[in-house]
Amino acid sequence: MIPELYLADLEAKPAALTGLASALEADDPYSGIPSRIRRVVFLGMGSSRYAARVAALRLRAAGVDAVAEYASATLGYPPSPDTLVVAISATGGSRETLDALARHRGRSFVLALTNAPGSPVTEGADLVVPMLAGEERGGVACRTFQHTLALLLALGNRLTASGGDTPALLRRTAEATADLLERRDEWLEPAAALLDGPHGVYTIAPAEHLSSAEQSALMFREGPRRAADACETGDWAHVDVYLTKTLDYRAILFPGSRYDEQAMDWIRQRGSTVLAVGGDLPGAKAAVRYRHDDDPDVALLTETLVAELVAARWWLAPS
Repeated sequence: MIPELYLADLEAKPAALTGLASALEADDPYSGIPSRIRRVVFLGMGSSRYAARVAALRLRAAGVDAVAEYASATLGYPPSPDTLVVAISATGGSRETLDALARHRGRSFVLALTNAPGSPVTEGADLVVPMLAGEERGGVACRTFQHTLALLLALGNRLTASGGDTPALLRRTAEATADLLERRDEWLEPAAALLDGPHGVYTIAPAEHLSSAEQSALMFREGPRRAADACETGDWAHVDVYLTKTLDYRAILFPGSRYDEQAMDWIRQRGSTVLAVGGDLPGAKAAVRYRHDDDPDVALLTETLVAELVAARWWLAPS
């Protein structure tokens, strides 16, 4: 992994998103999905699973039987002709995902979502959907994570016939992403300093955006090798609040949960440090806002860039 190229990968996000929007306008990559589908099973690891879990939650809310499984799990939904299996692997070679696919090939309808057409995950797939994220020369899944989320939202629109305009969403997301990149001289150094504590970084998000917290924590671990962990906002009061008692607790909080104030009440009482991203929260030490951050779908696709850029800043800092 190369930090300078990782930063370049982040800077290329707006152009990549615009390219994906144009591709979706030109062609529906999901037109080959049969109408008989009764259940959707997402398989993946790491960032792929983070994105899939949010997608599965949204499908269930729309009345679709959907689940995101650890590809490494021994147990899982059995194969069937009316099951759509979405195997997600940016590199196309995730061992666990390939192993999990073995029980579904030829027995379920398999869709391979990958940034590497022709890779092992596409072998025997009934449909291959390219992420179109371009080469991530830094070696870190950042654009592929964003494109995975975008394409899973498009899949949700297809399966629920919601009429959602994914290309338009991606163009707004490109604008939001460009806004954060262009104004980073204003917010990045203060944000990096605020989060730079002796006991790691914590990330908090509502269930509907939990992928943002998980991906953000992963970026701190994967790049600058900082201790970091993610938590769902409501669950935070049951599992992570205890850390504010003994640690120099520093967190990114992505607003949008009905339990934001519950978490912030404890944070204010304990004098902990929170950076709000995409909204203002009473008691937060600072907030990073960006264009279109009042649109929950734009926020879902954009907000991890704040942590990604802070991670790049720390990773590139002289040791």
